[in-house]
Amino acid sequence: MWSKREHTEVARLLRLGLSDYEVARRTGVPRSTVLNWRVNGFPARPTVEDAALWEPHDPAVYCYALGLYLGDGHILERKGRPRLLRLALDSAYPELVAEAAVAFERTFPPSKAHRYTWGGIRREVVQISNVALLVAFPQHGPGRKHERKIELADWQLELTRAHPTALVRGLIHSDGCRTINRFTTKLPSGRTAEYAYPRYFFSNESPDILAIFCAHAELLGVRWSRSNRRNISISDKKSVAILDQVVGPKR
Repeated sequence: MWSKREHTEVARLLRLGLSDYEVARRTGVPRSTVLNWRVNGFPARPTVEDAALWEPHDPAVYCYALGLYLGDGHILERKGRPRLLRLALDSAYPELVAEAAVAFERTFPPSKAHRYTWGGIRREVVQISNVALLVAFPQHGPGRKHERKIELADWQLELTRAHPTALVRGLIHSDGCRTINRFTTKLPSGRTAEYAYPRYFFSNESPDILAIFCAHAELLGVRWSRSNRRNISISDKKSVAILDQVVGPKR
């Protein structure tokens, strides 16, 4: 969804006689979109009624996007302008960033996700604007997520319980990691043995989001333990194997 401001600027530049290529270069709107607007006219702006009609066309993709939003996303309210959802990700994982952008585009068609670096070379932001953001993510509210109650709506729970794999994957892609735990111990024989085993962590300041993760991990048969108030640890061999299949390596 393009904003009224972008529509106005494209229209102004077209009236000046600039080519589609030049208008696209100056505004960032794809040339094909500029051509479509010039030939067929500008689309009507989405309304509140349009937002009320939103529904997830692909429930599994939506659950993945929901996991990303709960972990690293926030919605910006902008007076007189469309709302924005921004997702801050680690640019060290370009495939994950690309998958996140596609997930949000499939959740909010026909909106296009925009990507840009912010706050240093390791931070990449995926941003999308859509009139239905607050319908899709009713967890939005004033303040930080860990400072307010976070609950899934009944319709969200129906989807996430049917697709726990997608939600858990989104949560771990945003606020989780897979590590190798290494330690040494002295055996009765006097020899020092070294051991290593994989484990997953999910970290979040919100106790409600931690609870959402744990509840859906259990649906997958994953055993978890709490390392401290903000960290969930999964080290059980079978549980790690389940998450290896669900999440896969971050790339």
